[in-house]
Amino acid sequence: MPEKPSILFVCVHNAGRSQMAAGFLTHFAGDQVEVRSAGSVPATEVNPVAVAAMAEIGIDIAAATPKILTADAVATSTLVITMGCGDTCPVFPGIRYEDWKLDDPAGLDLDAVRPIRDAIRAHVETLLNELLPPR
Repeated sequence: MPEKPSILFVCVHNAGRSQMAAGFLTHFAGDQVEVRSAGSVPATEVNPVAVAAMAEIGIDIAAATPKILTADAVATSTLVITMGCGDTCPVFPGIRYEDWKLDDPAGLDLDAVRPIRDAIRAHVETLLNELLPPR
């Protein structure tokens, strides 16, 4: 991995899973990792239940906005993590890809989103241990 890895989280609407993942990685890694997120069909706003679930644990993603997935965003990433975007994510040689199987929080209440949030946190912590091993 390069000195400062660039991680792109992708889900369809860029309103729930990818925003929570970006929030966790930004919170835990600070400026040691470039963190971005995007969606193949971005929503108009971040899912308010995802915002509330993250706020419960002290991570504020309220100012985040869904962004469209571009080929350039993928091509300039060290690692692209998809979460249900299917075949819409462009594939470039030399870019590492992972797919995290996670339920979509769209339309779910806070009680149902908490386990999704916690699963995302576990994935991000595993990723962080790989990206930034203890020195």
